[in-house]
Amino acid sequence: MYGQPLRQSFYQQPTLEVAKSLLGKVLVKETSEGIAAGTIVETEAYLGPEDRAAHSYGNRRTKRTEVMFGPAGHVYTYEMHTHCLVNVVCGALDMPHAVLIRAVEPCVGEDLMRKRRGDNKKRTALTSGPGKLTRALGITKADYGHRLDQPPLYITEGGIQINDEQMMVGPRIGIDGAKEARAYPWRFWVEGNPFVSR
Repeated sequence: MYGQPLRQSFYQQPTLEVAKSLLGKVLVKETSEGIAAGTIVETEAYLGPEDRAAHSYGNRRTKRTEVMFGPAGHVYTYEMHTHCLVNVVCGALDMPHAVLIRAVEPCVGEDLMRKRRGDNKKRTALTSGPGKLTRALGITKADYGHRLDQPPLYITEGGIQINDEQMMVGPRIGIDGAKEARAYPWRFWVEGNPFVSR
């Protein structure tokens, strides 16, 4: 195992706090091919049921969103177009909130990431987006519902402390149909990091 997984209590904080606090932590995936991990440098918070951009807006409870109604600290994966995206379930029971991990900076298993993403990729292109990072780390829909405090998919403390000057805040990306929710400042990223998605 690479580092000590964060306790489940970390994910029980208010969702916006989780989204900020995840910056600098390390997302780890263990597979039969080896370990791949990256430092989290960009996140987005989704606060359904009042958030039009959230899959759980209006308390929409489906087979896909069911895990968000459960306890915090579990994995919510889903497919968008041809990509798998990974989210962290946050907050209280029956309050379907989640944080999307948008980008990571490789720190372990970069050769394995290149094997999965293509040797011709620039380093910054390996994990600079939510679909890119899941492919590079080997995260799939099969990780849906997994507890984040145990292998094979977990988040560790990491070695990077992000201070207020380094943390940038702005609107989320790719939610044009979400009306007023498009403007909510619920995207967080590390200023100047080349792996941030845009």
